[in-house]
Amino acid sequence: MSYWLQVVVAVPAHSSIAGPLTYKSELPLTVGSLVRVPLGKREVLGVVWEILPDSGALLEMQTRHVAGVLEGLPPLSATWRKLVQFTAGYYQRSLGEVALAALPPQLRDLSSVQLARRLKRPVADTSHTPTTTNLIALSQEQTLAIAQFDADSRPALLFGATGSGKTEVYLRAAARVLEQDPTAQVLVMVPEINLTPQLQSRFEERFAHLGKERVVALHSGLTPAQRLKSWLAAHAGHARLVLGTRMAVFASMPNLRLLVVDEEHDPSYKQQEGARYSARDLAVYRAKIETEDTTHDHGPCRVLLGSATPSLESWQATLAGRYQRLTMSERVAANDGERGSLPTVRRVDMNHQPKHSVIAPPLLDAIAQRVARGEQSLIFLNRRGYAPVLACHDCGWKSECPHCSAYRVFHKIDRTLRCHHCGFTERVPRACPACGNIDIAPVGRGTERLEEHLAELLAGVKRPDGEPPRIARIDADTTRLKGALESQLASVHAGEVDVLVGTQMIAKGHDFRHITLVAAINPDGALFSSDFRAPERLFSLLMQAGGRAGRDARHSGVSEMWVQTFHPTHPLFEALKKHDYPGFAAQQLAEREAAGMSPFGFSALVRAEARAQDVAQGFLNAAAAQAEAQQLTGHGQVTAYPAVPMTIQRVANIERAQMLVESPSRAALQRFLAAWQPTLFETRQQAEFKSLIRWAIDVDPIAI
Repeated sequence: MSYWLQVVVAVPAHSSIAGPLTYKSELPLTVGSLVRVPLGKREVLGVVWEILPDSGALLEMQTRHVAGVLEGLPPLSATWRKLVQFTAGYYQRSLGEVALAALPPQLRDLSSVQLARRLKRPVADTSHTPTTTNLIALSQEQTLAIAQFDADSRPALLFGATGSGKTEVYLRAAARVLEQDPTAQVLVMVPEINLTPQLQSRFEERFAHLGKERVVALHSGLTPAQRLKSWLAAHAGHARLVLGTRMAVFASMPNLRLLVVDEEHDPSYKQQEGARYSARDLAVYRAKIETEDTTHDHGPCRVLLGSATPSLESWQATLAGRYQRLTMSERVAANDGERGSLPTVRRVDMNHQPKHSVIAPPLLDAIAQRVARGEQSLIFLNRRGYAPVLACHDCGWKSECPHCSAYRVFHKIDRTLRCHHCGFTERVPRACPACGNIDIAPVGRGTERLEEHLAELLAGVKRPDGEPPRIARIDADTTRLKGALESQLASVHAGEVDVLVGTQMIAKGHDFRHITLVAAINPDGALFSSDFRAPERLFSLLMQAGGRAGRDARHSGVSEMWVQTFHPTHPLFEALKKHDYPGFAAQQLAEREAAGMSPFGFSALVRAEARAQDVAQGFLNAAAAQAEAQQLTGHGQVTAYPAVPMTIQRVANIERAQMLVESPSRAALQRFLAAWQPTLFETRQQAEFKSLIRWAIDVDPIAI
């Protein structure tokens, strides 16, 4: 007897194959089974999505046969398939693209025999899981937050100041779920696994009693074999706790009962390639469908979002009553019972400082005092390299990238000019390539130059042992090699660094115990950005950076955050001085509501790339005109603005354009995008747009 199956396979974005393909099988298979099927001349991995009822029409079809089944693997659950289906629909991608990207790459190449070999590995029995002992005492705020979370089934936003003990709340919530149900699983998501090694080690340490095989990590830093091993453990229900980055939101976990999203505001949760999904938003949706799943007799699946500076979307959800808000405003007490306080914020008005000074004299004096006392300082500048540009002051030549509409950054250590967009690198010329002037000079400052400058400024300062200060830099350039970040962070924790210079890599997630001063050198750019989310990101980054100071209660009384700015009275800095996130959020939300922007309005960006800018823009404008002619915009419910070049217009010789589509209704925007897709495909086929390289829709973009 033959069976007809609908199978989803990975196909290129915007291919003519959008949905499942029909295959014939001689064996009855379960929906959710993983199979190998022929596609063109290749054999690919697929997921059985539907069993078709037998009919005469199917008998007439020329269907190909399933080539093999990955036996021994439980089928992917109905809730997992529902999550994938929702993601593909909402973010306007093909079903197969989302489904297969969510599976470990190595699974695509395994035969049934190889898979069986991997599945044979023994797993320890945990039917009698001992509970953890020697737990630290909870603060009143932590106790109340846990009680409130248990009493209310809505998604929860844990609004906790830096150092208030959010991680301990996550640990207790996870422990309770795992103790109540011997099969329950917990997913803990972090924005970037490299930035939060301490969080990972705390979870592994707290749940060590479960056994090593039961606590696994899922992120892109793993080898393909490690990733497959973690995925298989989660899929089979062996892994009780999964710690991962945004990709982990798609982990197959049949008994998922709790999702924790740490630093939920972080832009890293938004995927920027392929299906541009928000892992935070999908975590909330996944908890909802797991709770509604009627195939298992279990309790609800909960979601806990945490941040000291929540996204304005999540904050508004608490104001509207869709989420519950758990507040922890005080830092937790140290072992000696002393409670820490948040750092004092000092604004330095750069209009009143010596001209061209990079570090204002009062700030330099404060850093020198810290060095002399044996304390650590963190200097934050969100621009790596030695200088943003190399220039000739005779003829005006600048180190532009020949392939991008951006400058190449001067890196002094290896004497190169490097484009941070396409990677094009050249040696620094001996003279100006345009006029021959040998006096070409760096303009502006990056972390590399700042590190060098600080060494000069602090040359006369001595540490308590009489030695000169030790200055270190952590950014994408110093952490390229495997293990480099871990060893550099270990030096900071061990007290082997007096002044740490770096980009946003060091501004969030780290529990530095000896830092008493944090300084932001040049944060003004984001105050006047064309991107409406820029102030939110800046405030969050500065609050997070400031949170690195005074985490040890013994030093918190003298801990400070310095902000060098030409606009000291700006409302953002006024709110920062008071550590007043609610005040900042209220002001931002009022502005956004008046402008109809997120979370009060909904948007999508359609991006196009071509060899010529007029082709990219022409494609978008033609598709929008066609949508208008077809009355897809729902009588003015949806507005498509004219196409414009992207901020960085050209990258690697590819011209980039974008079109903003807005609507006050999420449903109306979704209806429009779904109906517009065929028009975009048809427009792409027109002769004048044959040279278009690619186009993509980004729903709920985080940068405009």
